Amino acid sequence: MAKDWGIDLNADLGEGCGDDEAILACVSSANIACGGHAGDADSMRTAVRAAHKLGVKIGAHPSFEDRQNFGRSEMQLPAEIVYAQVSAQIRALQAICAEEGAACVHVKPHGALYNQAARDLALARVVVSAIRDAGEHLCVVGLAGSALIAAAREAGMLFAQEAFADRRYNPDGSLMSRQLAAAVITDNAQALAQAMQMIEHHSVTAHDGSRLTLAVDTLCLHGDGAHALALARQLRAWLDAG
Repeated sequence: MAKDWGIDLNADLGEGCGDDEAILACVSSANIACGGHAGDADSMRTAVRAAHKLGVKIGAHPSFEDRQNFGRSEMQLPAEIVYAQVSAQIRALQAICAEEGAACVHVKPHGALYNQAARDLALARVVVSAIRDAGEHLCVVGLAGSALIAAAREAGMLFAQEAFADRRYNPDGSLMSRQLAAAVITDNAQALAQAMQMIEHHSVTAHDGSRLTLAVDTLCLHGDGAHALALARQLRAWLDAG
């Protein structure tokens, strides 16, 4: 009998990268871009319909409003602006979900907003406040062990600690900056090995060789990677084989 690892597999979708429907067949949760860094009403509706049809859990993937840089440029904005941007994006996806008879059940920030909220508790509290006000039932998805998880716990919100199969880690548990060439693991065998270590041993090896303990509720596969579909299929096959 295959082992039930109890792990959620998620992907960031609706970003115009082409393999969304095929990747959806491999994952259990989808984080749908809702206009900040990518996506519009049509792409959100397409992604919601596809996920709902396959029984994949739907979540909002809000970011700083920065389409020019795909939401990956850090920003220092007033709390009320961050709150308004995150709220508007979540509610845009919720409205489409309601029209399609689907449910938005989680929120995972994107890009720079995700990484800044992972280390800045004040910003994390603003993000969590926007999520809570959009729905107290919503699950906050954030980097394992980060300030965003701490803020969600502090607010009494559901949360899921996330790890990444295809990203390299710093010794403090943060993700390596994408400005560094080695930040993204492009070799699927290496990414699969990292995912297996995370799931089986609750740990990850940082770029300096140190080993970190890691709580993992959900594992992300980036839908915009060149080899995303192949990695998704390999990891799904490994999970199913147990």
